Amino acid sequence: MRKILLAEDDIDFGAILKQYLELQNFSVIWAKDGEEALDLFKKNSFDICVLDVMMPKIDGFTLAEKIVDCNPEIPFVFLTARNQNEDKIKGLKLGADDYIVKPFEADELVLRLTNIIKRTEKRSLSNALPNQIEIGIFTFDTNRFELKSSQKTQQLTEKEASLLLFLFQHKNHLVKREQVLKAVWENDDFFSGRSMDVFISKLRKYLIEDTTISIESIRNIGLEFKIL
Repeated sequence: MRKILLAEDDIDFGAILKQYLELQNFSVIWAKDGEEALDLFKKNSFDICVLDVMMPKIDGFTLAEKIVDCNPEIPFVFLTARNQNEDKIKGLKLGADDYIVKPFEADELVLRLTNIIKRTEKRSLSNALPNQIEIGIFTFDTNRFELKSSQKTQQLTEKEASLLLFLFQHKNHLVKREQVLKAVWENDDFFSGRSMDVFISKLRKYLIEDTTISIESIRNIGLEFKIL
């Protein structure tokens, strides 16, 4: 469950927004002013911050600066009732991932937050990966998407590389199909599932040279990437 710091001084609006986000499976900690928000940020770990611009004690822009000083990698978005270009420019210069003008559709906010969090997680994962990963007899170049053995070099697509990395990171553990689809395809509908089956078949062919590696499909449950 992704954790949100919501800084909003409008009690009615804040309560409604918190409740809606929680219905969308977010965990929300709500601060009623900038000072309280900063204190909560220092004491908790969050996936994203949603900051109202006009708040008492510490305004949203100043709060963002202090938050970035604490954690430069944290994504944040601004909420504001003002639709002024200079405010948007100021917010983006501070590193905001988005700038949302009230009133807005709650579904749109959820979609934006979800996309920002996913991009941040992918960026963090990419930064944490070594340039080369040993997978059985293969060496996988995470920058060039090349799967190399002593016999050949297989060029992977970005989607193939993402799928291989996800499975390898969960090696020797059963993962549900929905987990794989949401992590790699960002969608677990029927068509994404059929696409994944095709990509799994491709990976099996690429890895066939190493008999200690297998990708097993457990019907109606998930996949297991095994390395003996």
